[in-house]
Amino acid sequence: MRYALLIYEDEATMPSPDSPEGRDLYQRYFSFTKDISDHGINRGGEALHGTDTATSVRVRSGEVTVTDGPFAETKEQLGGFYLIEVDDLDRAIEVASRIPAASTGSVEIRPLVEWD
Repeated sequence: MRYALLIYEDEATMPSPDSPEGRDLYQRYFSFTKDISDHGINRGGEALHGTDTATSVRVRSGEVTVTDGPFAETKEQLGGFYLIEVDDLDRAIEVASRIPAASTGSVEIRPLVEWD
């Protein structure tokens, strides 16, 4: 079964990529990505730019409204995702628990709809 692992963290607390903490964090992500790729369960994923680059679109009564930023104000923002393919939810939980953000933010696990 395929799962999306949606990574949420508070952007305001993220270290700068050029700082020692930021370099360490990125290295932990690179190591995690290599591990799930080596095990043949990685089906894709990407990091996202910050919410300051987001655009939200809403259609109400036929009228399109475009606003800057994410749909809702939240403490944690979607920062990236992985797509994995594993046998079951228990394995998806085990994989998600190793994503670095799981220790400081949260990782939402969502099964993908399989269209026949």
